[in-house]
Amino acid sequence: MATPIEQRGYAHPDALVSTDWVEQHAKDAGVRVIESNEDTLLYSSGHVPGAVHVDWTSDLNDQLRRDYITRDGFEALMSRIGATKDTTVVFYGDKNNWWACYAFWVFQLFGHTNAKVMDGGRIKWQKENRPLSRDVPSYPKTEYKASERNDVPHRAYRDDVMAHLKKQGQLVDVRSPEEYAGTRMHMPDYPNEGALRGGHIPTAKSVPWARAINPDDGTFKPADELKKLYCEDNKLSPSKETIAYCRIGERSSHTWFALKYLLGFENIRNYDGSWTEWGNMVGVPIEK
Repeated sequence: MATPIEQRGYAHPDALVSTDWVEQHAKDAGVRVIESNEDTLLYSSGHVPGAVHVDWTSDLNDQLRRDYITRDGFEALMSRIGATKDTTVVFYGDKNNWWACYAFWVFQLFGHTNAKVMDGGRIKWQKENRPLSRDVPSYPKTEYKASERNDVPHRAYRDDVMAHLKKQGQLVDVRSPEEYAGTRMHMPDYPNEGALRGGHIPTAKSVPWARAINPDDGTFKPADELKKLYCEDNKLSPSKETIAYCRIGERSSHTWFALKYLLGFENIRNYDGSWTEWGNMVGVPIEK
């Protein structure tokens, strides 16, 4: 049985909530539970009662450019799901909360800091035989007014990574060891998404994202285990500027969440261009 969240020694324990908390509060007026999955068909097969669906492909990504939605798009999304600036949004999903953390991260670009992740995600909810619903809830539309998207505190672009390399900043590669070594161009059991070169960004530490969780129920490991993994074994300092990356930014958003909220890293950004961009750019340094 997992140790209660508030007893795990996290820097910001309020960024996580338990499945118990969600079952008790999912239908509170000031709470909006959001399911965000890699498998976008899962929501319709059954979800936390009262939860809305946010599809990472159509709701969070610009449909033309490789970028995220604009402020107008975010306002439309929040209005549609009936959220206000005061609404506590709680994310959960499949793949041990990969895409839940990704959606959480995108929401931070628009300053919606009243946000949490349900520890363990779908897998824990289902293993505990908690209720699932196929009813799609409808909430009264709101007039949500967002600030301009501000990527700077949370997001790294390729030029930022280049500058970071010159400063010998900390980099974390959260992909599989095979992807890091360049022996594989993509995740096991996934199609190759177009990188022409394999390997990793020079000086990046290899810390696969899933090492931060308990594999049986998808919950995050306690702070002392995370500190050993990131700070002791891989010599990462919470006070130094850090950039995490993977293949398209979804796995690294999970690590970004763990480092920022659970270990209190002061300056951590997610490079969502990740290996699909770096492995295709002409002339950039690569190590194997």
